Amino acid sequence: MKNKRETLIIGSRESLLAVRQARIVLDYLRASCPDLGCDLRTMKTTGDRILDKRLDQIGGKGLFVRELDQALRAGRTDLSVHSLKDVPAEVPEDLPLIGFSEREDPRDVLVLPAGSAEIDFTKPIGTSSRRRILQARDLFPQARFESVRGNVQTRLRKLDEGQYGAIILAAAGLRRLGLEDRISRCFSTEEIIPSAGQGILALQGRQGEDYACLDGFVSRASAMAAAAERGFVNALGGGCTSPIAAHAEFPDGTAEGKMVRMTLRGFYYDDTTNRSVRKCAEFCVDSPAQAAAAGRELAAAVLEDR
Repeated sequence: MKNKRETLIIGSRESLLAVRQARIVLDYLRASCPDLGCDLRTMKTTGDRILDKRLDQIGGKGLFVRELDQALRAGRTDLSVHSLKDVPAEVPEDLPLIGFSEREDPRDVLVLPAGSAEIDFTKPIGTSSRRRILQARDLFPQARFESVRGNVQTRLRKLDEGQYGAIILAAAGLRRLGLEDRISRCFSTEEIIPSAGQGILALQGRQGEDYACLDGFVSRASAMAAAAERGFVNALGGGCTSPIAAHAEFPDGTAEGKMVRMTLRGFYYDDTTNRSVRKCAEFCVDSPAQAAAAGRELAAAVLEDR
């Protein structure tokens, strides 16, 4: 029988956005479990230190979780809060994902320099994501794109200083930071399919430990979406550098124990053929396991067309 938890230390990256996201969980625990001793411990990750190269050039998403994994494994923290889109496809068996938050706005958005009403195409559009670039080129064929790294505030500063004609960011981050007024245009999930897990917070713990205190926080809909989207990515080689995107929606909701309708969109760019493939299909699922299987099925359809 598991011992009842008396304390819980949350690990987070030290950026303002990461702390805001971790505090969503912290605030929930303090309100719902007043006898539980909760606190927050922040740290800088390797991905936060290397800002002059794209992630796919320096090791991928794992660079944002390495130090957090080390702290969790060593017992310096008890729970890590991540943006799910930053969590690698392969998760250590001893550090499982134990739940997911309700999803914030999953869309990508266009941000213009302060005071501007339209994109200045004499300057590049800033984004370090090949997934975004490949899809945004269809919307802005006249544009050129350049990498922009750093936290949200750094990117906005570079934009407002005139280095870029626009930048593309995740709506979820801007909304969580109270910066939704900077959004100039929201791209539909058909125009730019989001990164798998975008808008969802992933909770990562240690295998075998008691996290019942979070039962009221985690979302079934997000667990289903995460399983479908990550199933799609994993089936296409989630650790590779080829751009992959996936987004799941549930038009009729996700009632517990019932079969639900899921619309799943996927995007894949094959670096060997320089060809992109988009697919959209509907599935009926009743569990994260079935949602993951649907993701793998859509990935198989993509591979047939690449």
